[in-house]
Amino acid sequence: MVFAFAVSAACCLGIGFVLQQNAAQRAPMSDFLSVRLLLDLVRMPRWLAGIGMMVCGMVLGAIALGQGEVSLVEPLLATNLLFAMALSRWQTRQPLGRSGWGGLWLLASGVAAFIVAGQPHGGATVTDPLRHWLIIGIMVGGALALAAASKRARMSVEAPMLAVAAGLLYGLQDALTRVSGKRLSEDGLTAFFLTWQPYGVLVLGLTALVFVQSAFETAPLRMSLPALTAAQPLAGIACGVGFLGDRLDTSPGALAWEAAGLVAIVIGIVLIGRHPAMPSGTAEVDRARDLQPH
Repeated sequence: MVFAFAVSAACCLGIGFVLQQNAAQRAPMSDFLSVRLLLDLVRMPRWLAGIGMMVCGMVLGAIALGQGEVSLVEPLLATNLLFAMALSRWQTRQPLGRSGWGGLWLLASGVAAFIVAGQPHGGATVTDPLRHWLIIGIMVGGALALAAASKRARMSVEAPMLAVAAGLLYGLQDALTRVSGKRLSEDGLTAFFLTWQPYGVLVLGLTALVFVQSAFETAPLRMSLPALTAAQPLAGIACGVGFLGDRLDTSPGALAWEAAGLVAIVIGIVLIGRHPAMPSGTAEVDRARDLQPH
């Protein structure tokens, strides 16, 4: 059931990201990295449909996280790019070609290798608050630093930086979602609302949403979605092992396969994300036109 819910979540997320980018590329550049961007996008039916799919994906992902370890669910959620690719290919009528098929097989085999070799399983939750907050601080601090640096970066790296920032926050959000779900099932509704994690999930989700919509607004999907899809599982696995007590097989052979699996996942994501089937959008053209002297 963990696999079924996680892959279903990935399907909803992938389709939702494509619909969101289709709408975000039409938003005014003056809304960059502002909550006003969301207020403008909420008037677009396509964006609302994309958000609806993303919410469904998050709910299904939360169910999967409630039944399985973050280190197991996160690689499966990374397959959202396969579903984004399928929708984009249907929209653009582009054949997959060698790079598309190669990326697909690398992503799928990388996920399989990491899960089979690592055999993610639960363990004792880390109780050291210093380690807990250190990892959270690294994720949040890294995301905010990337977002701040993106304002001064070249257009070619602006969107990937924002996408990585959003991916770090989404990975942390998934970890806190698991903590919140566990608290709800074990201690009840009152204890759930008296802890900070559920509110942290909401703040992280809103902040990441602004980051990712700004990335979608400023550049083609192929420049942002691969970075987002690669950063989220890596951040989630780091949180799972770091403070949730997830355990992986640490024998030399298993570690080699786990590392190879993660490398294959990242390379596959990049190949798929940069495939011509991914919509290019009009953001770069419109922005360049706006910067020209009149």
